[in-house]
Amino acid sequence: MESLVQRHGARLIISQLSLIEIQSVFATKVRSGIIDKATLEQLRGLFFADLAKGRFEVVSLAGRHFQGAEALVRSYAVDQSLRTLDAIQLSVALDLRRRGAAPEFVSSDKSLGKVAALAGLRVLNPTEGV
Repeated sequence: MESLVQRHGARLIISQLSLIEIQSVFATKVRSGIIDKATLEQLRGLFFADLAKGRFEVVSLAGRHFQGAEALVRSYAVDQSLRTLDAIQLSVALDLRRRGAAPEFVSSDKSLGKVAALAGLRVLNPTEGV
């Protein structure tokens, strides 16, 4: 992930939903024993410090994102694994691409990446190298 952040001219855009999801990911890692609570606090602090430094642009959710997510679920969820929150994230990414703001979608979730690719996004998985 750090290589993506360090790319020259990279514009990193996350949805408002990501502010909650990243903390949930950290908590899951504590529960599963991957990290301890001190590391969780350190990661949380680094993330919010990066936000304060402007490393990420946060996009607020709008009604069109929920409508887009509903359309994505109808189109893909019967044949592919597409969870509700992932559909919202994907809807935001598709909206940003339509506006010319985000040519790539970053996700380490292979199921989400597959649906994103089917929906026409270029997908980068930071766990597989970029």
